[in-house]
Amino acid sequence: MPLIRQPRYSVLDLAPVRAGGTVAEALRNTLDLARHAERWGFTRFWMAEHHNMPGVASAATSILIGYVAAQTATIRVGSGGVMLPNHAALVIAEQFGTLETLYPGRIDLGVGRAPGSDDIAARALRYDTAEENFPAQVSELLAYLAPARPGQRLIAFPGAGTNVPVWLLGSTTYSAELAASLGLPFAFASHFAPALLMEALETYRGRFQPSQYLERPYVMAGVPLVAAASDTEAERLATSPQQRHLQLIRRQPVFVPPPVESMAGMWSEAEKFAVQSRLGVAVVGGPETVRRRLAHLLRDTGADELIFTSDLYDHALRLRSFEIAADAMKQLAGANPLVD
Repeated sequence: MPLIRQPRYSVLDLAPVRAGGTVAEALRNTLDLARHAERWGFTRFWMAEHHNMPGVASAATSILIGYVAAQTATIRVGSGGVMLPNHAALVIAEQFGTLETLYPGRIDLGVGRAPGSDDIAARALRYDTAEENFPAQVSELLAYLAPARPGQRLIAFPGAGTNVPVWLLGSTTYSAELAASLGLPFAFASHFAPALLMEALETYRGRFQPSQYLERPYVMAGVPLVAAASDTEAERLATSPQQRHLQLIRRQPVFVPPPVESMAGMWSEAEKFAVQSRLGVAVVGGPETVRRRLAHLLRDTGADELIFTSDLYDHALRLRSFEIAADAMKQLAGANPLVD
């Protein structure tokens, strides 16, 4: 598939807390990253809901969205995503309707079906485990954000008539099918679950039904990113996210660890395979390697947009990683003036 004329690029941030760091530091870094991303031409800055996960400080997602939107000017800010079965759809509509009222034209509402937590937290959140209820929850949310009808007794206020853009997020074909049937944009979680990426995109595009929300399919793909001055340096820095995924597999706290010279001896063969599978579409390298790999990824997926996550230990190096990706995407836009 050809590259789009102007490939878009965005940031997914989980307010990662580094080993030895604090939540306050992580939240300051989140805002600093958003401000830089705005200057570098990123389209969106999304944050994701997680619970009972020491090392991830983005649990109160809507509050963080307001914090970032208030101190930036043009970049879209949103959720990537809110885990809708954890909440009443009315409450989410009110929260995001309020955000859209405060920051008009800049708020996105990505919703997912997973709890964003472990079983203990899911029970505490009263997570709705019934898969068949999710489509009704999404439809209810869309109705609250639409203009109120005459005689409507239950209204999201604020919320009604704000028409906050709703995205469906997923790591399987389930959400791809639902996004297609509702005519919503679709974001695939290939930054941690890339196995079904191509199948999900094919399903979404093949079954897409035009709607009042979207005339044609629109796909975003998640990309783990480690960009640095050289391939060698990037590979060393990449040991931080590798260790973090290993911690996640082992159900340990996921504070971002400093990089190591080698992962040898730190994981079993089965763990190594699991981590590498989760990072199957990772883009790791110096500027030229990053540009080349992003070109291949865009060509293979036909994605309309890439959303990068880059959880490095050193904040300055993390900023540089996103800056290199932004430069690469701009080069690709200039070098590939192809139609959709």
